[in-house]
Amino acid sequence: MKIVNLLIFSSVVLLFACNTSNDTTINSDLINNPITASGNNADTSLLPKFKWTEQSHDFGVVIQGEKVAYTYTFTNIGKSNLIISSVHASCGCTVPKYDTDPITPGKTGKIEVIFDSSDRNGMQNKTLTVLANTQPNTVELHFSAEVAEPENK
Repeated sequence: MKIVNLLIFSSVVLLFACNTSNDTTINSDLINNPITASGNNADTSLLPKFKWTEQSHDFGVVIQGEKVAYTYTFTNIGKSNLIISSVHASCGCTVPKYDTDPITPGKTGKIEVIFDSSDRNGMQNKTLTVLANTQPNTVELHFSAEVAEPENK
């Protein structure tokens, strides 16, 4: 009898587990890509577009252990909302923060990067890869720093 009850209970749990609905709605701004699979270009004039103030930054000399920050700014010069879906750093020593709300045409957005120079030494060149609903859909931002050991070491 215990086995029958266990089988019935397991069946009910599996039934509910398999019927749960996850909302997997994707914002259409993220998948609007006018480039066809055949490689033919369509009209891209309505897409959002980045205009960066700078795409690279030099922190100069940084003392090992310091955390330094810089903010990259951009304007959406396109004709639809610009949505950043992710920003990935080339290493764990870099933490990016970015606007998650859509940037409307003509408005400014930002991506802040915090670089932790702990356990680093010498010249450092890092990359941030920005994924957005633009064409092309990725942009690279760069920064560099010369990490020097503290004098009292």
